[in-house]
Amino acid sequence: MKQDINRYEILEKITPLIENTAVRFNLIPIEIEFIKENHKWFLRIYLYSYEKDITLDDCENVTRSLNDFLDELIPVKYYLEVSSPGLERKFKSDKEFLIFKGRRISLKLKTPLEGETEKIFKGEILDWDDNTGLKFFRFEDGEELQIPKANIQSAKLYID
Repeated sequence: MKQDINRYEILEKITPLIENTAVRFNLIPIEIEFIKENHKWFLRIYLYSYEKDITLDDCENVTRSLNDFLDELIPVKYYLEVSSPGLERKFKSDKEFLIFKGRRISLKLKTPLEGETEKIFKGEILDWDDNTGLKFFRFEDGEELQIPKANIQSAKLYID
């Protein structure tokens, strides 16, 4: 029997539970996705901490705390994957600019800034505002830039 699954309804139901569980361990779920790949469902949770790097123990603690509750809320067989976002993962939402405030990022613009040709910069997130965009410290020349949200193509964490 084929079961119709509305992944958005499921995400709506499980997201508060995941957020509350992560907070108990001083963690932030920066991305939660429930997707079907090769006829199998996957629930992927990417965790972040302001205080420390995410460890395997952190992922296991969250997984153990969620397992029984999620099984009651998700009506299909699924695979649960809990991990840190990793350095190569591109930001998926604007809120990540706030979460990673003060961190180094690699930033790619859609179009170069006025009077410039480069579109890729390394620097630090100084601030984020939904209206004005990203306040960014560019390492190359020590300049503080205000980059409109609409001109940001992608961003990801950066480590020397």
